[in-house]
Amino acid sequence: MLDIKKVPFSRYGSFITISQNHHETGDDSLYIRNIRNGDNDFGAVFRIELITESGTVPYAASLTPSVLRLNAEFGFAEFCITERKVLQIRSKGVGVRLTGITGVYDYAVKVEQNRWEVNHSSQEIRYMLTTITGNMTVEAPFKEQRCEKIVVDFLPDSSVSEMDCAIEEFTTIYAHRSYLLFSEGQNRVQAEFDYWYANTLEMPERYRDGRLLASYITWSCVVPPEGMLTRPAMYMSKNWMTNIWSWDHCFNAIALAKKSPELAWDQFMIFFDLQDVSGVLPDFVNNRYALWNFTKPPIHGWTLRKLMEKTDHVTLEKLQEVYEPLVKWTNWWIQFQDTDCDGIPQYNHGNDSGWDNSTIFHKGTPVESPDLASFLVIQMDVLADVAEKLNKDVEAARWRQRSQEMLTRMISHFWKGNRFIALKSGTHEPIHSNSLVVYMPLILGKRLPDEIVNQLVMDIKYKGFLTDHGLATELPSSPYYRNDGYWRGPIWAPTTMLLVDGLLSAGERELALDIAERFCEMATNAGMAENFDAMTGESLRDPAFTWTSSVFLMLGDLLKEAF
Repeated sequence: MLDIKKVPFSRYGSFITISQNHHETGDDSLYIRNIRNGDNDFGAVFRIELITESGTVPYAASLTPSVLRLNAEFGFAEFCITERKVLQIRSKGVGVRLTGITGVYDYAVKVEQNRWEVNHSSQEIRYMLTTITGNMTVEAPFKEQRCEKIVVDFLPDSSVSEMDCAIEEFTTIYAHRSYLLFSEGQNRVQAEFDYWYANTLEMPERYRDGRLLASYITWSCVVPPEGMLTRPAMYMSKNWMTNIWSWDHCFNAIALAKKSPELAWDQFMIFFDLQDVSGVLPDFVNNRYALWNFTKPPIHGWTLRKLMEKTDHVTLEKLQEVYEPLVKWTNWWIQFQDTDCDGIPQYNHGNDSGWDNSTIFHKGTPVESPDLASFLVIQMDVLADVAEKLNKDVEAARWRQRSQEMLTRMISHFWKGNRFIALKSGTHEPIHSNSLVVYMPLILGKRLPDEIVNQLVMDIKYKGFLTDHGLATELPSSPYYRNDGYWRGPIWAPTTMLLVDGLLSAGERELALDIAERFCEMATNAGMAENFDAMTGESLRDPAFTWTSSVFLMLGDLLKEAF
């Protein structure tokens, strides 16, 4: 069920990761990685090989939440991240070779008889390599400013043919430590995962394999507060999407709300911790930096409403914490993203919408799109609810009024004949597109007139968006449709979740549950990928994604409650 070819080996609270490099075609090697530098850097530190006296030997990998095991003909090696900065390795019958992926100033130096330090300056991290049982040989010839190569062999003790070693991350001064027995560390990690799994949303039994995979991906993708990260943070993936984006985090927060409400609140608030004085949220963040060139759509009011529905943990104190940031975020769209001053905010780039290359942007930007206005209608309404709870009655009334005004303006602006359309900002030239994005006003549910809801539902049912596997993001009959076209065809988890919720709000329960079932069936079979081929259901892009896992768990939970 856990396939190291698709799913990285890691654990909750650690930046240490072992995986293949999916960007290097034909390279099946496994690498120990440091994933602190965002998705621009794979972060390879050491390539892993198994060795005997005759040289390197092939192996087959098996993966559980607590241990990565490499099986060779005459032995095995096992890897366990026993503590968040400690990777322990044990082997029997074979040795383990680590070949450094070195940069301009990287070097290795002997510290003690059984201990070497590797200063991996290109990854801005140091490693202490220690043998517990067995022997270590290091080949690290130094030339001018760096070691030309760093090759470390951990070799079994000749008397028992076994080896135990540890690899520890540190940044400044190494603190000597004792180590857990490998088996003890493994048991602790497995117990941690078992607790997480027990507190994962429940689903129908037929999705059991998918639930295990989704639980492992979400658990193992949490990294600790460090650098820019103010709270424990669930990365989107530990493959290569090693950031958090400012709408992705919302789905992860909602999926955690029932069973892990404090961690859910951390996921929701982490971007508000970084909010600019203007009110805008960064596009993404990792422990090193935040990117401000783009942002993501304002689904945070919708998210807050879901959190309040799912847990009592959202107290008045927490509402006080988020109220002003949510006000600033809402006003930013109105104040700074409406250059033609028509009261309808715009997207200046596809990335700002989350639908990066949607066909509503194929004539350029800025674009006024009905999804953005719809999200703001909800966000203003939620602000009214929160203001009432905080005894801000005048503000609550004003937010309620602004929400209704935006709803009225949105329908008048975008509903043309029998469909919503997107428009070029300024000229209001219609943009002819068959993107699913113009159906996102369904998130408003009963706040839309019945005739609009009925038409949108009919289109989803019969126009062609609904495939055997779920909702395609571009109509399959469109000339712009591509099987692997990112937002021009593939099925995505977040849009599925938003539309399922909108359909439920509109009273279209049967269709909502049908879409949820199709998605859960697909993800159970294909894995928790970044997106999926709408025609075949096959996984596309990053094969181990947390927001897909979270949506899968939420939809499965919905199906369990429904039946």
